[in-house]
Amino acid sequence: MTRVGRAGLFCLLIVLAGRYAVMSAPQDTSTLRLKSLIPKEALGWKAEAKDEIYDPQTIFDYIDGAGEIYRAYNFRQLLSRRFKKTGKPDIVVDLFDMGSPEDAFGVFTHDLEGEDPGIGQGGTYDGGLLSFWKGRYFVSIYAEGETAETKEALFALGRSIAPAIEQTGAKPPLLGLLPAEFAAEKAVRYFHNYIILNRHFFVSQENILNLDQSTEGVLSKPGTKSEKGVLLLIKYPGPKKAEEAYKSFMRVYMPEAKESGIVQTEDKKWTVAMVRKDLIAIVFGALTAESGKDILAKVENKIK
Repeated sequence: MTRVGRAGLFCLLIVLAGRYAVMSAPQDTSTLRLKSLIPKEALGWKAEAKDEIYDPQTIFDYIDGAGEIYRAYNFRQLLSRRFKKTGKPDIVVDLFDMGSPEDAFGVFTHDLEGEDPGIGQGGTYDGGLLSFWKGRYFVSIYAEGETAETKEALFALGRSIAPAIEQTGAKPPLLGLLPAEFAAEKAVRYFHNYIILNRHFFVSQENILNLDQSTEGVLSKPGTKSEKGVLLLIKYPGPKKAEEAYKSFMRVYMPEAKESGIVQTEDKKWTVAMVRKDLIAIVFGALTAESGKDILAKVENKIK
């Protein structure tokens, strides 16, 4: 993900009205920490003298519509450092402090296209863009023109930044409820709100599952050729919230269900849903009602 190269990817997201004046964050310990993680030079590319610092209010001055992506994952601060080399495309490092490993992982899962560079706790490289996550940080490094030389420099920067981030972080525990056939890394998206959910799998224009920043969601899409369907897990702050959301989903999405939590859709496939404690689990696009039930049974067996 990058401020320019993938901007089109985010066009359907909310674009906030108005613009904010660019403000420089004070040089507090968090800013100094970000600065210390990025080198000043790599393979002849040298950093500009001044870094750019953004927070959740000023990020739209840097990456307009796409700023909502990072805000959806509760990011705290962004440091952007530009590198120049005479006659070569510029390289930009965007280092995000996401506040937690769960949200660093989550924003990383928003775009999983590309090859695995083996950098950080999970990464991708595609078309001059290298991104990865480690600990509470998400890192985007991109070249304003892809060449073999810029790719080498991107990887050099990534291999310098990743070990500088000393702490690693655990993935969201919710992933542990996924059955094995839904647990492939490239299949999983982690999120909080319904705007991000709809980007990956459209459910409804309305927030019928009552998603907000207090909820955690995992969506798994094994692939277009998969016969398993799509699995959605949502964890709520408590059983009451889960039950309210389940009733809302049933009322809007499955009003014609002849059996509780099961309905056949227009494409002749099945949607099967359940609520257990503070968790809602839904299978979309199951070939049969029984196959959908089997998937949910596997999830239920993992719930403590």
